[in-house]
Amino acid sequence: MNEPRRGRSPNQHRLRKLRGPDAMEKTDYPVPNASINCGWGRLLFGNTFESPQTLISAMRAEGPDRRDIAFYVTDPHVVLAASPQEIFLDPSHTFRLDLSTYRPSRKQPKGFFIRRLTSEADAEDVNRIYAKRGMVQVQPSFFWSKRDSRAITLFVAEEEATGNIIGTVMGVDHAKAIGDPEAGSSLWCLAVDPQARQPGIGESLVRRLAEYFQARGCAYMDLSVLHDNADAIRLYEKLHFERVPVYAVKRKNTINEKLFTGSASAFEGLNPYARLIVDEAVRRGIHVDVTDAEGGFFRLTWGGRSVHCRESLSEFTSGVAVSICDDKAVTRRVVERAGLVVPERLEAGQDNRPEIEAFLKKHGSVVVKPARGEQGRGVAVGLTSVEEIRAAVDYARTQSDKVLIEQNVEGEDLRLIVIDFKLVAAAVRRPARVVGDGRLSIRDLIERQSRRRSAATGGESRIPIDEETVRCLSSSGHALDDVLADGEELAVRRTANLHTGGTIHDVTGEVHSRLVDAAVTAAKAINIPVVGIDFMVKSPRQPDYAFIEANERPGLANHEPQPTAERFVDLLFPRSARVAQDERMKYAVNEA
Repeated sequence: MNEPRRGRSPNQHRLRKLRGPDAMEKTDYPVPNASINCGWGRLLFGNTFESPQTLISAMRAEGPDRRDIAFYVTDPHVVLAASPQEIFLDPSHTFRLDLSTYRPSRKQPKGFFIRRLTSEADAEDVNRIYAKRGMVQVQPSFFWSKRDSRAITLFVAEEEATGNIIGTVMGVDHAKAIGDPEAGSSLWCLAVDPQARQPGIGESLVRRLAEYFQARGCAYMDLSVLHDNADAIRLYEKLHFERVPVYAVKRKNTINEKLFTGSASAFEGLNPYARLIVDEAVRRGIHVDVTDAEGGFFRLTWGGRSVHCRESLSEFTSGVAVSICDDKAVTRRVVERAGLVVPERLEAGQDNRPEIEAFLKKHGSVVVKPARGEQGRGVAVGLTSVEEIRAAVDYARTQSDKVLIEQNVEGEDLRLIVIDFKLVAAAVRRPARVVGDGRLSIRDLIERQSRRRSAATGGESRIPIDEETVRCLSSSGHALDDVLADGEELAVRRTANLHTGGTIHDVTGEVHSRLVDAAVTAAKAINIPVVGIDFMVKSPRQPDYAFIEANERPGLANHEPQPTAERFVDLLFPRSARVAQDERMKYAVNEA
């Protein structure tokens, strides 16, 4: 594979490799005006189209809720000039891997393996990852229909311990797709579950696809990556991809809106919880005025109504409801009077050691938390000695003067999102865990996973290395500088809060009706239109629970595929829901 192909001179082949397929004379392709359906949209090979007008005409046939990409576009400036109202230049770089010089890594994946997509269940898991990454989803039946395709290949990363799909990548063989005489290939839709614990998943998927195409005699593998995706670019450069002057154009549709309107820069200061709502409002034609990006404040205006919000907290939530949720002791009393099951609780005083000892003796294990606070700060779980409790109380007092000692209820942490007194989403939240590889220290594993969680959540989720992390490790006989055995899994936090690296797993379709009724009852007792109700449960499929707290500003992100932002905007602007639905139906009919 080191020799030039198709009778080109060495200099010609090198120029082609470095500058891209449009850098030399136009090639006569066996398939003119070539494209291939990839499920999320069509990949149009721009250098096979007869003219800019022909390419634009083909792009107008883009399906609803799809994202077509015209790649290898010859003279993109001419294409844009032909239809500037419809088409824009994608702000992405193209990178190329020369497969004639690529060498596989000797390092094998740890805790997961790469395989072909083999079932519709795999396809549904791929869609789940796409949803978490904000990517266009694909009909599972499409993936399944392409399982034996020679042109489209899908690999998935499967976690060995659980069988869960934690990553995916798609590849297109250009020779099989359009008869490409250059024998090129391309990589698309690389995505890793942001909650995956193992390092190196993305690299392993890229390498597996490269080795697959190399074995099939492909000359190179191209990919397109947004210019500001620094982490991805760093990975590709590490694998010896080189940037090449190859360009793509896309249609100005709602999916691509932030790439061509400048809204990305207008809203870039918002965190993911505010941005999710703002994006839904923009899709409906609701005006957005960001009043304080750092704090997550924005104003939505539509028709004669204007509503000021801070993420999911709006003017529809009263100050009384906020104050009830703000003090966990008050929240407990309100929901207990409404008939909910609450764990036993004791307020930590300066001189009540005998009470604490009796409380600990009765329950065996307790939780210490500040009465006021959020994002899991100052919370310590699973304390079994008075000394641990006193130290945790002192730490909690850095967050709130009033500190609570609570019966530790074993089970899973269940978050229920209630909007307009209806359940919209339910999810189990689990504490951060790492998986050893026999080489890296626990500290390094935490830092790597923390970077991944931070990148996936816009900096909202990180695993702190603090007293609680050290105490959690110590309780299992570990320290930060210990090296875990290959495949050994370890919890590094006891609380499941997303801001401290916890993960979230949707259970909306299986949550027990009694849990739903209890959450709605709590929302009505507080009289709050948008709330996150937290229970400890044996299982989301069983009726037993203990109320933990109510959050007046629940994060609506990370609950894919549940329509949390849609229902929130419905609450604020009920008529916009019908308008949005009518527009989607009209668009679908016109496209059909």
